[in-house]
Amino acid sequence: MEVINEVKFIMPSLSVNESTARAVVSSFLIQADPSVEELSDIRTAVSEAVTNAVVHGYRNSKGVIEMTVRLLKGREIYIKIRDRGCGIENVEKAMEPLFTTAPEEERSGLGFSIMQSFTDSLRVRSESGKGTTVIMRKKLKSHE
Repeated sequence: MEVINEVKFIMPSLSVNESTARAVVSSFLIQADPSVEELSDIRTAVSEAVTNAVVHGYRNSKGVIEMTVRLLKGREIYIKIRDRGCGIENVEKAMEPLFTTAPEEERSGLGFSIMQSFTDSLRVRSESGKGTTVIMRKKLKSHE
């Protein structure tokens, strides 16, 4: 994976930073000249990943969320969102549509499904008590 450019951003696990993360990823990706649709897809996926970290990773506590965005050779985007929260006991189960650990907050349980639908690949690594890392990749279309 040949990295052309990258940005790392660390933010407190506050729900207001969901929009901050979207703004950071948008500003950084302008250099790749994505289509409006591609940029919208990436912003939505990032929003879901950050929301999951805030709502599920840290629950009623505070921590930090680390976001790394890389522009790779061949117009591919790599995004890593990491928290050091409670972790996910069963990643496979958590990735099932409609599964949620926060039904009292009226969560739909579609976060991972949305991330999958707006990216080309999604990997989730998690360890109970140590946190979760979400890695998403998306190949931008050529301008030819």
